[in-house]
Amino acid sequence: MSDGAGMGSKFVGIANHVWEKVCEKVKRAVVFMDCGCADSLHWVGGISKLLQAGAINVKEFSSFEAGLPGQTKAVFVVSTLLKGRTADIIRDIVTLSSFQYCVVITAVSHNAHLFANNVTAELEQDLVFEQFGELLCQWMGNMNYTGEVMHLPILMAPIVPHLFITPAYSSFFSFVPQDLKLINNTRPDKKKFGSLNDVDYHSLPFQLQTQIRSFVSSLNSVFELLQLKEECFAVGPTSRIIAGELANYSQAKQRRKHGQFKASIVFVDRTLDLSGSVAHHGDSLVEKILNTLPKFPGLASDVKVNMVDLTAVQNNEETENMIAPGCLSQPNDPSSKALWESMLNMKHKEAVMEVRRHLVEAASKENLPIKMSLGRVTPEQLNTYVQLFKTNLKVLENHCGLLQLTMATAQTLRHTCYSKWDNFLAFERLLLQTLDDSDVPCVLTQLLSIIKPHGERDALDYNLEEILVLLVYIYSVVGELKMDETMDKAECAVKKALVQSLCDEPNLSQILQQMTGCSSASELTSNIATDVVEQVFETLRGIARARAHMKQFKTLYSPGGNTHQAMFQPLVKQILEEIFRPDRPDTVDIEYMSGGLTELLKTGFSMFMKVSRPHPSDHPLLILFLVGGVTISEVRVIKDLVSTYKPGCQVIVLSTRLLTPLDVTQLIFANDRLHPDIGV
Repeated sequence: MSDGAGMGSKFVGIANHVWEKVCEKVKRAVVFMDCGCADSLHWVGGISKLLQAGAINVKEFSSFEAGLPGQTKAVFVVSTLLKGRTADIIRDIVTLSSFQYCVVITAVSHNAHLFANNVTAELEQDLVFEQFGELLCQWMGNMNYTGEVMHLPILMAPIVPHLFITPAYSSFFSFVPQDLKLINNTRPDKKKFGSLNDVDYHSLPFQLQTQIRSFVSSLNSVFELLQLKEECFAVGPTSRIIAGELANYSQAKQRRKHGQFKASIVFVDRTLDLSGSVAHHGDSLVEKILNTLPKFPGLASDVKVNMVDLTAVQNNEETENMIAPGCLSQPNDPSSKALWESMLNMKHKEAVMEVRRHLVEAASKENLPIKMSLGRVTPEQLNTYVQLFKTNLKVLENHCGLLQLTMATAQTLRHTCYSKWDNFLAFERLLLQTLDDSDVPCVLTQLLSIIKPHGERDALDYNLEEILVLLVYIYSVVGELKMDETMDKAECAVKKALVQSLCDEPNLSQILQQMTGCSSASELTSNIATDVVEQVFETLRGIARARAHMKQFKTLYSPGGNTHQAMFQPLVKQILEEIFRPDRPDTVDIEYMSGGLTELLKTGFSMFMKVSRPHPSDHPLLILFLVGGVTISEVRVIKDLVSTYKPGCQVIVLSTRLLTPLDVTQLIFANDRLHPDIGV
């Protein structure tokens, strides 16, 4: 995004700088790395970065791994606290090996370690790290060996220069209104909260407090490297807590005194617009690829591309995992990296044609016998072109990144799930028109007709997870519901159909296993299915209330009229349109969180004289952080808005992960948001 390119390159530089610091430690070492850090490394150079720096091997961070005899140095790179499960795994690996020098690099700061150990005092030395270093020597069996522990802010992964994710926090999701009930369950009657907006940081379970403190501390470390001096804003109750913690974090206050680059960071709760995260009207090739192909093992935001067609191996289910998979991330190949950025920024049709253009140019450059074809791009055509590269190993190596992106495109276009995309889109459009003409019970009645038991479904029918996706879209876009007899009756009919369909499933998907607590269909009873469906609808009703407290951003769609149809209005679009307004009105729903005594004085003076309140567009850099994930379509919406409004600031998008609709159902219905697994 030219709008965020200047500062975006600095963000990319910091992400690379952190891994260069890791590389300084890995010479002649066996490296053990957890998934959170591996996901981050994946987007800045991958395993080759460590091997080129002299690492002997890179292994999974697991108690089942160890060094070989004669390997005397180990480097552990983890995204977690150095206690509990993480400490146990390091101990297991070290005691099974013959290391004499161990380096542990954690993405969690020493300050966050002190918090997790209930130490409130600010210490001069890194006491927790020093103690862990001594433990390493004990586990190695000789106190004269070397145990070194350090913190590096391994937080951000650059998807493109204007979009970054935080893989270590990929399961972190903003509050759902149902969470209020769980928070209040642990509080006395007189101290129960009336709404999620009343919940403060210290009222949260300790695991969530620790996760937020770790996140804020890592973000502060990144901002320190960037020399930022930011003001914090929030939209939503979870964002309010995070922004408040960052604004008041003692080390961040100290950093801001010397910060050179002024910025605004606006945290936004994903829960306020779940429709946008499960919608299918983005017209993005990359979004369809992420939604269609299987996840890359161990990574939250990339896919597994089947590369068997580039080999002599026969392509079938048995051989699928014999060849290392391809992926979308191509940070080491400038040409493929440029294509990836184009694919992400373009509309579907343009992106597919761009893939073909790059492939034709590469084939021509290598003097391959390619037959040019104009008109519509088909998966068969792309596969035919790809086969030309197969016979020449050097050519294959030169264009490996391009071939991975091409095969991802071809495999998506011919996938059975791809043909469902238009069905989802048609249903969403029908829903918006129906909402315009009638009410939710009518929509639920229409949904009822497409809920089918497993035995009656064909390839184009919706499975249970996809029905959940549609329900999330319905309840989020509708907003506050009018609960009456008609609504109850419509919901009961859908519940009954869902329970029957759930009980008829011969095999439970991973999401359904997590939701039901059953590892196989044989364990699932009618009572369990009924309870699960009841919980789903309780959560859905909460989602419908999520924007009830808002004044500006209460609705996500604009009604149709004589000249236009009803339109979905993404929350990020509404927020940025409000921020970019030339008259700069007070942003009622975008709460300023950096105000201390000075802000209180300003508020007081504003009663007698005009005082300018802080505004998100005040500074040359605007960081939009979506807590819970962002979709590629939303990133494109943001890019288009910046191109239209041409504000006087650069825009960078940060988020916890790239989202697909099925990710959303897992994060809402099968994720303990209040008690995250911090390994302790």
